[in-house]
Amino acid sequence: MAYSGGPMTEAMYYILLALMNPNYGYQLMNEIELVSKGRLTMGPGTLYGVLTRLQKDGLIVVIDDDGRRKTYAITEEGKSALIEEYRRLESMIQDGIIIKEENGHE
Repeated sequence: MAYSGGPMTEAMYYILLALMNPNYGYQLMNEIELVSKGRLTMGPGTLYGVLTRLQKDGLIVVIDDDGRRKTYAITEEGKSALIEEYRRLESMIQDGIIIKEENGHE
């Protein structure tokens, strides 16, 4: 099953962002907190649920599994989806310029 596009959840976005460098579960939770500058902390339940979905969608793969921990990496399809989501979010910010103009902040 391939990723159908459309808006990503915040968890999906930050996991993919954090996986620009391959990583494993526990360390990935720390990396997500770093990449989001502390705005997002993710528990194991959420993390592993989203990792499973991202794998099914073909956006990430397991590149190492020593029986104790799995190391995940973003795929080319995952990078494309992440870039598409980044552009979508960027467009939303641009569309919201009216808020800044209305409040006199330019």
